[in-house]
Amino acid sequence: MTGTLAAVGAGMVVIGASLGISRIGSHAIDAIARQPEASSMIQTAMIISAALIEGVALFAVVVAMIGI
Repeated sequence: MTGTLAAVGAGMVVIGASLGISRIGSHAIDAIARQPEASSMIQTAMIISAALIEGVALFAVVVAMIGI
């Protein structure tokens, strides 16, 4: 039972992280379309945000799997 709960927790973390990163990407594309001259700053902020979300998601998956 514990393994099943850990797998569900890890799956929820992955879904949440993918939704967050996809929202960042879509809003960054919208922002670049509105202000093309600021594309390098927007891209940098997008990549940093995506990396932070990915790091937190990886940490959460590890914590969920430790519960096995």
